[in-house]
Formats: sequence, structure tokens, C-alpha cells
Amino acid sequence: MKFGISTHLFHDRPLHRDHLAHVASYGFESIELFATRSHFDYHDADAIDRLARWLKETGLELHSVHAPIMSAYTPHQPGRPSGTSGSVVYSVAAGTHDRREAAVRETLKAIEIAKRIPFEVLVVHLGTPTGARPGDDNNRAAAVRSLEEICRSASAVGVKVAAEVIPNRLSDAATLAALIESELEPGDAGICLDFGHAHLMGDVGDAVEAAAEHVITTHVHDNHGRDDEHLVPYHGSIDWDHALVTMQKIGYDGVYVMELTGEILPSDRQAVAILEEARRARVRFERALAHA
Repeated sequence: MKFGISTHLFHDRPLHRDHLAHVASYGFESIELFATRSHFDYHDADAIDRLARWLKETGLELHSVHAPIMSAYTPHQPGRPSGTSGSVVYSVAAGTHDRREAAVRETLKAIEIAKRIPFEVLVVHLGTPTGARPGDDNNRAAAVRSLEEICRSASAVGVKVAAEVIPNRLSDAATLAALIESELEPGDAGICLDFGHAHLMGDVGDAVEAAAEHVITTHVHDNHGRDDEHLVPYHGSIDWDHALVTMQKIGYDGVYVMELTGEILPSDRQAVAILEEARRARVRFERALAHA
């Protein structure tokens, strides 16, 4: 089994080689790149080439890229979703044509990273979390149309598409599985099992079983069942032993990507402390999976 770290950990600042060096130094093998231009400018070929060099120097693999969900990460302000104040929110399930097209356009641009750095999976949000924004951001027909376009472009460069479990009416595990089975050609897309989001919507084990054979990647983080806290595993209320046994039951042997902390970190030093906690959680995961 492999474990990775999402650059979500450093989302509020430009990605730097030192960030990857920290990840590698705590024994993680891969990263998921969060494609937000204020964090990493996926439009910039030179930036992509620098990332390729950093990955080679640190011995990390680029496992996955998280499709853009906002134009820039900016500080949280009361009354707005964390990280979105002052930026454009992207929704590939937007019922408004121009907003859907803009979101798809940015997603296709992020896929082009694979032309310079191969990666396995593109993680996509179908819509936005319930209550995060007013308006029609979670339109099923728009989501299907976008997903078809994204899958075609991803397939052309050898990338799989994973729709992420997020708390909205389109994206619980069972609904995503049904959408994939009824609307797409076999093999076009899979599911990113986000444990923290599944916990917010109900039982994690039930979500794993509902997604079952469609799970092709993961987001690993914890919470207390109320807010999307992105805590290190075992720091919230998820029953990780049960969740991991269920993952073994469905035969998942892919990467466990820790997507940690949704709040701004005052320093890289704090991020390193979180990586140490993540390393300890990984050890517990490995023991739990070995004993399952």
C-alpha cells in the first residue's frame, strides 16, 4: 500500500520545493497537487517543469491532481466558505452555461499537466457542498455533460477521472456510483472516497460499500461529524479500524492520500508538525490493515 499527502496542507501559499522535501522526509511516497493558481499555477509551463524537477529531486510521485474549485485561495471571512472569499468558485455542475464552461475550461487546463508530468488520477468535485453557495451549482444534467467532456480529455493523456464524495445531493457515494453506472461508458470514471466527507453525511463504512468497485483513489482526513475540519486521522470521531476493514473488504489496494487541514497555517513549521502526526497515523493504518 502507498500513502500520499495532498498539497492542500500548503494551500494558502505558493507551493515550494521545501514543501515536497518535508513530505518526503516523513516517509510519504506521493502527492496530490491541489490545482489552485494562487498555490500552483497550472497555466504556467515553467511552473510545471519546476514541479517535475522538484518531484525528481525529492523522490516523490505525482499520484493525482485535484481539479480547480476556486480561482485563488484567500483568507476565510465570516459568511463565506473557507478559502473562497474574493475568488471565483468553479462548479462543473453549474446550471449557468458560462459558469459551467469556465469550470470545465480550468479543469481541462489542469489535465494538461499530464503532458509534462504523468499522473494517474484527476479528482473532480461535481458541484459545491450543500449550503456553501446560493444558486444552481449542483445541476445533475450539467454535471453529467461536464464529466463526459472531462473524461474524454483525461483519457487522451492516460489519466483516470475520480468524482469525489462531497456533501451535496449529487455526490454521496451511492449517487455517484449510480451516475457512473447509468450515464458513462464503463471505465470512464471512478470515485474518490473522501472519508471525512462521507462521515459528515452518515456512516463511512456504508459509503465505502456503496462506492465499492468504483473507488480508485481516496482523501483521508478526520472530523467530529459536524464540520469539514480536515484533521489528521484519529483526531476526530471516524472509526478508522472499521473503515479500513471495509476498504480491505472491497479490495482497495490504491493510494491513501491524506488531505489535511482546511485552515490557514501560520508557518511551515506547523505544517511539519502535522506531517509528523500524519506519519504516526500512517503507522496505525498499516497495523490496522495488517491485522484486518
